[in-house]
Amino acid sequence: MKFISWNVNGIRACVKKGWLDYFHAQDADFFCIQETKMQQGQLDLELPGYYQFWNDAEKKGYSGTAIFTKHKPLSVHYGLGENLDEAEGRIITLEYPNFYVVNTYIPNAKRDLSRLPYRLEWEDRMYSYLTLLNLTKPVIYTGDLNVAHQEIDIRNAKSNIGNSGFTFEEREKMTRLLENGFVDTFRYLHPSAEGHYTWWSYMAKVRERNIGWRIDYFIVSEKLAPAIQEAGMHPETMGSDHCPIFLELDKEFLE
Repeated sequence: MKFISWNVNGIRACVKKGWLDYFHAQDADFFCIQETKMQQGQLDLELPGYYQFWNDAEKKGYSGTAIFTKHKPLSVHYGLGENLDEAEGRIITLEYPNFYVVNTYIPNAKRDLSRLPYRLEWEDRMYSYLTLLNLTKPVIYTGDLNVAHQEIDIRNAKSNIGNSGFTFEEREKMTRLLENGFVDTFRYLHPSAEGHYTWWSYMAKVRERNIGWRIDYFIVSEKLAPAIQEAGMHPETMGSDHCPIFLELDKEFLE
């Protein structure tokens, strides 16, 4: 079973840059996007054979998430249920008989770290939510998590220590999740691989020189670790400052 996740940095702009060609070529079972930056009705996106689920931010041109899937879910849930993030459209959960899919766009702490307290509160709520789901059935958690977990996940680690997305506090939240029943699928298969990133600044030649960060993830319940067949990214795919990431799981574990 194939999963794709991509922060598109505005789906309307990304469609104009070839998003549909990539979407159809991948033929994924689940295609999750973040930072849609639109409200429903602003884009007529026809995807035959796919159910569409959108969670738009109230603020126009901001945030937002969506999931496109070939598989009809048992239920759909938007937000964390505690009015923490619903206004920003940051999370969608699809429930299936034997697993959950959670697509999220975690808040950025901002360059001056002014939103770090909110970000950390969000992480705590997210951790509680995911661990609660995991008690019922395995979870496939994906999205732009806005943190480079380890020094190996960022090109210039030393000069970025303490910066937004690489603070000790943000990294510790990720560590806590991975120490309590969850697995970073890419690191599970490639524990020491270097130079694999998912986001690059738009500054001149930064992407060309691969000065990037790995801040987009597929994280799954430990129960699903044996099902991981492939996990990686498609850095050659343009259209956003992020590249798509992918995960392939043995469907026998999900049936």
